[in-house]
Amino acid sequence: MTDGQSEVPDSSAVRVALWRALHVQVDAPPHVIEDEVGLRLADPDQGWRQRPDMHPQGTSTFRAAIVARARFIEDLVVDQAGHGITQYVVLGAGLDTFAQRRPEIASRLRVFEIDQPATIAWKARRLNETGYGVPDRLRLVPVDFEASEDWWERLTDAGFDPGRPALVVCTGVTMYLTKEATAATLRRLAGLAPGSTLAMTFMLPTELLDAADRPAMEATKPQAQASGTPFISFYRPQEMLELGRASGFADVRHVSGSSLGERYFAGRADGLRPSSGEDLLVATT
Repeated sequence: MTDGQSEVPDSSAVRVALWRALHVQVDAPPHVIEDEVGLRLADPDQGWRQRPDMHPQGTSTFRAAIVARARFIEDLVVDQAGHGITQYVVLGAGLDTFAQRRPEIASRLRVFEIDQPATIAWKARRLNETGYGVPDRLRLVPVDFEASEDWWERLTDAGFDPGRPALVVCTGVTMYLTKEATAATLRRLAGLAPGSTLAMTFMLPTELLDAADRPAMEATKPQAQASGTPFISFYRPQEMLELGRASGFADVRHVSGSSLGERYFAGRADGLRPSSGEDLLVATT
């Protein structure tokens, strides 16, 4: 896809990018992460902050959860780069902006961003139009998942070296995949070179959410269905840990969303806190 009209970014990816920017614009400092690059790439209509899904108060806990996971991943990338990892893979990259915001770290990495062809084509165009460009260290990898293209083959074609350790992250994706598809992805990633790390988010069943967060989650499900991206898979933490072990990872651990709230939001005067509902699997080979 090369014509401008066919290059359409995923709507959920745009929403996540705008929430990251909204955190900087409406929440009091200290900011958990500072990211307005995605806003510049998305270039929404002038009234974007008046959209129902951008309401500063009504979406505050979702916004906080998004920036908490983004900060956790960013801290993980910085840590892994400090330990000599030179390959960073983002599955379902959307409007990820690490390569643009953290060039001092990204310059030591080869960053591979994998997503649907339309999103990748749009992002490449917007990076060039906004002056960021697409340097050689950033590899944008289009994969037509609907046509069952082999993302691993596309990744290696783009220069990924499976013989060297890597950090792979996959956030905000598994709820849209069948459990069989996620299991297949885990088995593939468990074959990464020794010393590799995976960080993957997963959505909890509603009954495991904090009581205050359950109504909002139930309201979100039909909205996701209507937008063509229904939530189809939910995991209990123990289920995801067992899936990671069964896939062949040497070590697996669970990182709860509530622990990220304690890590990044403790002591805030405004009371901002992330919603419960999305946790992480962190696994190593």
